[in-house]
Amino acid sequence: MDNQTFDFGMVGLGVMGRNLLLNVADHGFKAIGFDKDPKKTRDFEAAATPGTIVKGVNTLEEMVAQLSLPRRIMILVPAGKPVDDVIESLLPLISKGDIIIDGGNTYYRDTLRRYEYLQPKGIHFIGIGVSGGEEGARTGPSMMPGGDETAWQQLKPVLSSIAAKVNNEPCVDYMGKGAAGHFVKMVHNGIEYAIMQLICETYDLLRRGGNFSNEELHQLFTTWNEGELKSYLIEITAAIFKQMDPETGTHLVDQILDKAGSKGTGKWTSQIAMDLGVAIPTIDMAVTMRAISALKTDRLTAEKLHTELISRHSHASASESLSLDKAALAEDCRKALFAAVILSYVQGMAMLHTASKELSMDIPLHNAVKVWRGGCIIRSTLLENFYEAYLRNPSISNLLLDGKIANVVAIQISSLRKTVSLAALNGFTAGGLMTALSYYDAFTTGRLPLNLLQAQRDYFGAHTYERVDREGKFHTQWT
Repeated sequence: MDNQTFDFGMVGLGVMGRNLLLNVADHGFKAIGFDKDPKKTRDFEAAATPGTIVKGVNTLEEMVAQLSLPRRIMILVPAGKPVDDVIESLLPLISKGDIIIDGGNTYYRDTLRRYEYLQPKGIHFIGIGVSGGEEGARTGPSMMPGGDETAWQQLKPVLSSIAAKVNNEPCVDYMGKGAAGHFVKMVHNGIEYAIMQLICETYDLLRRGGNFSNEELHQLFTTWNEGELKSYLIEITAAIFKQMDPETGTHLVDQILDKAGSKGTGKWTSQIAMDLGVAIPTIDMAVTMRAISALKTDRLTAEKLHTELISRHSHASASESLSLDKAALAEDCRKALFAAVILSYVQGMAMLHTASKELSMDIPLHNAVKVWRGGCIIRSTLLENFYEAYLRNPSISNLLLDGKIANVVAIQISSLRKTVSLAALNGFTAGGLMTALSYYDAFTTGRLPLNLLQAQRDYFGAHTYERVDREGKFHTQWT
């Protein structure tokens, strides 16, 4: 076994690294993995499918020496300095033409820096976004590789075989130059934040507003997942409502604290969108709501204070259950959620369109929606519609300019208005749904009131303004 020439190497045998490498071995490639922890290498070898060729080693030298040329080495360690440390440790051991792959959730500028650092050394560097969690890694993830196109061609046989498949097409393809792979994955995560927030707001309206029980919510989401909302996030939401808590004998979802953490990819999406001048308000709001959720103590104090004040000044109490027909509420919520989910994808894809040009990444947008159709967290039957839209017009700047997509949104938009109004009038938190509607209204309005804003800027700062009747910049001495 020691003289075996291995096809693919992995640095880091944590859950993701181990599962991806076992997936590689399952597809007939000889897989070797390195981890400093002997227990992890033993666990890796023990978990292999009988008949596959795998090996765990505890020094990088052992791994590098046993890889066939050009070496294909994937790094799956925590993002940041650990990745740089691994690259520095590999450099004396590898040779020109070898390929290093970073499969972590890496900030795209770090990927670009590593790409530019390794290029003159003759080492190919590829940043790959991997989605699907530990289960996806083992059985078929969605993967977004970007960077060196020559290296992508050499990785293609391995990655295409281990990726999730939709209509027999692998959910992996080239995402563009430089750091495009990690950039596309970052926007994917931003969209994921938005959709999760939208589902939570819909749940709140149904649970507290419509008095739906967890059993009814399980049924409702299961039904939704059989229609146009069919997607991974709707599917797991349905399953969550069914889960019981062995300790209390009640539904587990009711025992979970309403504070959400984040790893930072959503925040990066918002920050970079601001830098690029792209509007992604629903993703921004999803990040904001996680930040507000962390303020649990203050929220409880504020709830008490403001509930008392409001009841003193008016006769309405905030966010009580609504005397509504449950079936009608459920149908409005379904359509509102569907419209807002589409608008979340629209925002993310508009960001990729701009970034592709501004950051010279040349992202083939149809590839992004194609690889998201399976294996990833935001997989949804909707992506087929977006894929077709990009095939009709690859350079479309915003999916709301596509006739078919526009029509789908137009059918649902009145339900989104109704649901947002209902939430606003009754004190339910619905920032995601509200921002999705605001985005739609602003984007589909030919004349916004920002002529007044131009006048204000010129008034206090002589920033000049443009006119509707002729070209040029103008300034007025306002009196």
